[in-house]
Amino acid sequence: MIPRIALTPGEPAGIGPELAVKLANAGSTAQIVAVADPQLLEQTAAQLRQPLKLLPFDPRAPATPTPSGSLYIQPVSMAEPAQAGRLNTPNAPYVLETLRSAAEGCLARRFDALVTGPVHKGVINDAGIVFSGHTEFFAELAGVERVVMMLAAEELRVALVTTHLPLKDVSAAVTGPRLEQIITILHRSLRDQFRIETPRIGVCGLNPHAGEGGHLGREEIEIIEPALDKLRALGLQLIGPLPADTLFTPPQLARCDAVLAMYHDQGLPVLKFKGFGHAVNITLGLPFIRTSVDHGTALNIAGQGVADNGSLQAALAEAIQLAKLRSL
Repeated sequence: MIPRIALTPGEPAGIGPELAVKLANAGSTAQIVAVADPQLLEQTAAQLRQPLKLLPFDPRAPATPTPSGSLYIQPVSMAEPAQAGRLNTPNAPYVLETLRSAAEGCLARRFDALVTGPVHKGVINDAGIVFSGHTEFFAELAGVERVVMMLAAEELRVALVTTHLPLKDVSAAVTGPRLEQIITILHRSLRDQFRIETPRIGVCGLNPHAGEGGHLGREEIEIIEPALDKLRALGLQLIGPLPADTLFTPPQLARCDAVLAMYHDQGLPVLKFKGFGHAVNITLGLPFIRTSVDHGTALNIAGQGVADNGSLQAALAEAIQLAKLRSL
């Protein structure tokens, strides 16, 4: 199988276009289709002094590996020319259109997976568009009630109960029904997408020391443990809730195929410390495969040719692997 992978470079003023050009020059066994403005990619390649040939994409033709120095292109036009390092609100709709076009292509089976570069949520919101992130955008577009954000680096996988929420709102968002939905999606994805026959999931507590028997918070006793017990009765292998500083230790991680953290900065600092630069963001629960980089737009180094595309390469490799597993 030759997977056909859609690639969205993300914010045009960030490092995404540079990463796409570098990815093109690495070559691939998959067919990589950039959903982007052709002039942006050509301008970026010229600035980097790297070759880039944009090939017309025909979804009716058989998928063929992308030659080194090339990308297939599904064009989407920017409103205004981009300048590296300088955000421009008129181009915010362009960013969302690349995401929409690529995701709709996945839903229509024109693409086998989607790999996304970094977007800048602030400039999209400054343009008057409500946007909290890729994960939520794709869930709404696909008509999916709940998706799960999971990052992976080497053998460590960390999924999140809540994502882009202020810390003061996390406790109210950790509910029994939400936990049941998210753990069910995580379990099913590990089994069906990653082909782990009996997934073992470690679950963090919300409070320090997992609530210390109720002395440091009662969410573990009143919400988390009942939800886990209900799912254990259905046969799921769940460990916890354990304090995060206990669960994220080698002996405990050796027992788990994935860890479920209650909020963004409970789990992701550990993951990024372990694998920053080659970690992959994977959205679970969508009707298509979506992977992404583990970093932001890095406006401070955009256009300088120094951005490391290790995470984008890892995201592409993960998308190819998942697409091949799905085809079996």
